[in-house]
Amino acid sequence: MRVIRARDCKTTRWKNGGGSTTEIAIEPANASLEDFDWRISMAVVASDGPFSNFPGIDRTLAIIKGSGLILTVGDAMPVTLATGTVPISFQGDTPTAARLTADEITDLNVMTRSNRFRHTLLRVSTSMSCEFGHNDTAVVLSLDGATRVVAGQDSATLDHGDAALIDRTTTADFHIEPAANNCYLIWLKAQQSP
Repeated sequence: MRVIRARDCKTTRWKNGGGSTTEIAIEPANASLEDFDWRISMAVVASDGPFSNFPGIDRTLAIIKGSGLILTVGDAMPVTLATGTVPISFQGDTPTAARLTADEITDLNVMTRSNRFRHTLLRVSTSMSCEFGHNDTAVVLSLDGATRVVAGQDSATLDHGDAALIDRTTTADFHIEPAANNCYLIWLKAQQSP
């Protein structure tokens, strides 16, 4: 299990001044936005506007702080997201625009290159045991309180914004004990080569 502390994550301001992004984890390490296999980040959205275009990328978005966001994906009806609502998944190259319902929000964004990885984003509100099944990697993100993660002989306490990356090659299962109901689990599964 690899622990990623919030203090070690890099935050970048957007060029348009509408917010900032904090990268939590990316694979391969040191990959760019053009060549990552998967990427997990949090963004502070301070103004309305379009999303960046990411061809060949599957995205899932959850609101983790703030009043909410109205998301319009392609020709679909707008969807209102708020803290605690079910995350929304969409294609990275579908024209997408966001409008704040009030003040700025913080979102959790999971992106995978569709021909290399699949992902699932789940909110964890109670202690739970997890088995990898067909998944290859798990990332636990702690928010609003300490979260304890136990994986085999390893254990860690995650504070706000900390994450734990767990690989199925090192353990068959793990346990999550969130102190609050604002913790997220991201499953990542490598796609088989054709």
